[in-house]
Amino acid sequence: MNEKLNQHYGHLFEESLLSEIESVGHQKKIAQGTVIMDIGKTLTHMPLLFEGAIKILREDDKGDELLLYFLESGDTCAMTFSCCMGQHKSEIRAVVESDTELLMIPVSQMEVWMAKYQSWRQFILDSYHTRMMELLETVDTLAFMRMDERLLKHLQDKAKVNHDEVIQTTHQEIAYDLNTSRVVISRLLKKLENEDKIEMYRNQIKVLAL
Repeated sequence: MNEKLNQHYGHLFEESLLSEIESVGHQKKIAQGTVIMDIGKTLTHMPLLFEGAIKILREDDKGDELLLYFLESGDTCAMTFSCCMGQHKSEIRAVVESDTELLMIPVSQMEVWMAKYQSWRQFILDSYHTRMMELLETVDTLAFMRMDERLLKHLQDKAKVNHDEVIQTTHQEIAYDLNTSRVVISRLLKKLENEDKIEMYRNQIKVLAL
């Protein structure tokens, strides 16, 4: 754990904080597709990512999902922190996008470190800022981009967080992420393929326009 903690967070935190994180953190490896946080659940731990990616989703009253943003190695989820500090139940769903290795930190440590370590306070504030910018980008995408543009951006984002131009996914999974129908996604994927922006295979999409 010490090596990975220093690799991904050593440039952010002082040695004493890294030692405390190591002493209370629980290292886990979690498979793709696993729900690690769900809407309405009480949060007991906050994630620090070592490897992999996690997608953060919202759900409407009909049960339809919308992708908000991705978390990558070196990230944490500011929404999680907000819920922890306010002792609220989760308003998001976190699903493992690609096999992930992370450190789960007990929420009891959050306020302690906010008061004790300036580096932790800065890390949380920076995380808030980054997530806010990503949320604004999501709003802009919904408001100003056509669905085919949203789809291509979504595929590009997935390729970037997975560090692979070949995405393992299905038309239905994409439809869930973008809160639309599989029929619409299938039609637009064919359009993007005809425009030489992607190549489609069985349960795989290669993104050419990165």
